Amino acid sequence: MSAVTTTVAVAAPEVSTQVRRRRRLSPGRRLPAARLVGPVLLLALWAAASAAGRLDTAAIPAPWTVVETGAHLWTAGTLPTDILTSLQRAASGFAIGLAAGALLALAAGLSRVGEALIDGTVNLNRAIPTLGLIPLFILWLGIGESFKVAIIAIVVYIPIYLNTHAALAGIDHRYVELAEVQGLSRFAFVRQIVIPGALPGFFVGLRLGVTGSWLGLVVLEQINATSGLGYMMFQAQNYGQSDVILVGLVVYGVFGLVSDSAVRLIERRVLSWRRTLSS
Repeated sequence: MSAVTTTVAVAAPEVSTQVRRRRRLSPGRRLPAARLVGPVLLLALWAAASAAGRLDTAAIPAPWTVVETGAHLWTAGTLPTDILTSLQRAASGFAIGLAAGALLALAAGLSRVGEALIDGTVNLNRAIPTLGLIPLFILWLGIGESFKVAIIAIVVYIPIYLNTHAALAGIDHRYVELAEVQGLSRFAFVRQIVIPGALPGFFVGLRLGVTGSWLGLVVLEQINATSGLGYMMFQAQNYGQSDVILVGLVVYGVFGLVSDSAVRLIERRVLSWRRTLSS
């Protein structure tokens, strides 16, 4: 009896030591609002440099000046209108790109014929600078909203397709064989094997697509536009209003951070079954 007790007593510290050693390799517990530390630190440095007179106020106004300008534009009704216009453009292009990227990836990932028809074409499209298509799309679609939405959709669908297709191609073939042995239908196979296997890559592409939609919007709204944040910044450039330009950049940055955080939150909820390094 004493020998058994001694063995258990000796084994317990060894197990706890191994657990402690294993935990040291992980990044540790997730800190609350950790992603805000960097932007807040950058804002603090900007404010400190402005207060100390280290920055040229004509080129880089102080943060409080940018806030005052943003409040004035909001009160005047200019900023809300431009924000709403930009959100509508980004949302329309993103929705089209999301649907196209996901459907094309499924078609190419589940069929050799689909892969032969789609994959090479998408990779060719990826090799062509998307913003270089702007003159051609203006000739095709005119200078209205259609060409802006089309360009944003292209910017969005490419990363979604590439990452989702790569995730589908990376599904272990043993799962396919198991599904065949179990006699799963095509629909059940897609629901139980394909979708769970493709979701990690899909969310990576989704995050890239969200970021790409905002990046594309910045450029597109400075080309033949009469409203939107990019148009506001372009007009401010003509009049040397750097504070208005910074207001637009801050709004773009906030939208990008919020949308990326929303995608991250959805990803953690949907893929809660995964145990990863960042969990």
